[in-house]
Amino acid sequence: MRRSEFERAVEDEFGAAYGAVVTADLGLDALGGRTAAVAIAAGVDPREVWTALCDATDVPPERRYGVGRLEPRS
Repeated sequence: MRRSEFERAVEDEFGAAYGAVVTADLGLDALGGRTAAVAIAAGVDPREVWTALCDATDVPPERRYGVGRLEPRS
């Protein structure tokens, strides 16, 4: 997962405004209490951050994998 895919996934799942709040304010136990934004800035793989964010916010499995990717062009 690229950072841009992570950002699209967050916006798709949480919306732009709430996504910004969740990534900036929610400490994630799986990432040592760091927020998603801090973890990404520290170089943690965006897929790992996405998984931790999904676990912390109870995102169902069917909405976790493959999100954030653009549809292939025809």
